[in-house]
Amino acid sequence: MLVPTYDTQRLIDEAISPDIWMEHLGDLLKFWDREEAYTLQGGLFPTYRSNEGALINKNNLPEEIKAALDNTDTKGLVELDKNFIRSHSRQTYAYGIAFHMTGKEKYLHLCRKGAMALIEAMDGNYGMHVTRDVISGEGDITRAQRTSQDLAYGLTGLGMYYFLTHDQSVLHRIIQIKDYIFNVYMDDGRGYLTWYPKYTKDPDVQIVAQLDQLYAYMLMLTPSLPEPYKSIWKKDMKKIVDILITQFYSEKYKFFWGVENESTTMTLGTDHTDFGHSVKTFWVILKVGELLGNPFYIDFARPKIDKILKEAFIEKTGSWARRFDENGNLDIDKEWWILAELDQAAEILSIHDPSYYAYLNKTHRYWLDKMVDYENGEIWHMVDGKTDKPVINYPKIHNWKNALHSFEHVLFSYMTASRVKGKAFKVYYALPEWEKASHYNVAPYMFFANVVNIDKKEKADLPDNNDIYCVTYNSLH
Repeated sequence: MLVPTYDTQRLIDEAISPDIWMEHLGDLLKFWDREEAYTLQGGLFPTYRSNEGALINKNNLPEEIKAALDNTDTKGLVELDKNFIRSHSRQTYAYGIAFHMTGKEKYLHLCRKGAMALIEAMDGNYGMHVTRDVISGEGDITRAQRTSQDLAYGLTGLGMYYFLTHDQSVLHRIIQIKDYIFNVYMDDGRGYLTWYPKYTKDPDVQIVAQLDQLYAYMLMLTPSLPEPYKSIWKKDMKKIVDILITQFYSEKYKFFWGVENESTTMTLGTDHTDFGHSVKTFWVILKVGELLGNPFYIDFARPKIDKILKEAFIEKTGSWARRFDENGNLDIDKEWWILAELDQAAEILSIHDPSYYAYLNKTHRYWLDKMVDYENGEIWHMVDGKTDKPVINYPKIHNWKNALHSFEHVLFSYMTASRVKGKAFKVYYALPEWEKASHYNVAPYMFFANVVNIDKKEKADLPDNNDIYCVTYNSLH
């Protein structure tokens, strides 16, 4: 088979510019920067709003909510009596990304508002509630039914606020919940993090119970942690990567099984066995390898990301597929987070090899042309691969879809576009008065880069009398 050759300079010239990705941030904020989105409802940001952004009126449900409730595939995405911690946490994260990219203090305060609500949702010495009643705000009390994945995503919003501010009082809460997760769910006898607390003896072995500890908070936070936490977390990250490789990796298919509890689940077309979970696992392992200075993880992940990109790319439409179905055929429907993860994996590889823009120059445009709701903002959950039209029974937000993937996608795209175009880029932090920004204590999200300039801006109205810093980087890696 001939290896394709590319005019690399042409690919770079045709790549979407960082300015366009900054504009795309506005496409997302059109949905999230409105009072209905950030007015607390039972102590949390509302999990459910209409595709137009309005709060849900149970006496006059929008068509997409009706369609979701009438379809067996999507009915579980809508539980209108509850707000979900993971959704609130992801929205908190999104406001943090908006501040990180723009420096607008409004978004920092919304991120703090979300973080404080997450602290209020903590359950004493038992981690964090998973849901709260929409009206009363009463939290769930079934600790045995809280999954390790839900608790991990509860840390996403807190983690983003700490990443931006280095607020030590928030760090204390993060450490408390992280330790709870590892004490209650890490079963050394079985060799993995359990889905439900290990004392329940639940048989499920879920890849996301492991993976999302890394993805939801550890990879983002570990570089900014003080000792001894940084060293402890690095050891735990290595432990999780080893679990992922030994327990979930398929040498035959060169991707990861989603569930590993019995041989019948280790087949194509089953839950969490898709291009999204596999490519995310590989790029997370690659980034952990870079953070730990572990070349084995990097060398393990990089060629397998390349293989998945080749398999998932649909040349005819310039887009990504979701997975192989149970018959080994490509499922060409477009699920928003899988497209985001495949783009991000290609962007990571493009940092050192711009030829990956042979994919990205097409998949980026598919994202911007087909996945964005330009009228009301945000990204469609599902687009039909044959018609390129949104699938109505998947509401634009629900108890599993919020702002996390769309905002991470725009940040990755902005920074990597700056890299491929040879341009510097700016991001913002708000550090306490006693801690000045330097290349030792700030980094652009999950990446490393060269600090070109640090400019101290105005004071932020935060408890630690924080200074807002604009940090200019280049040479992203």
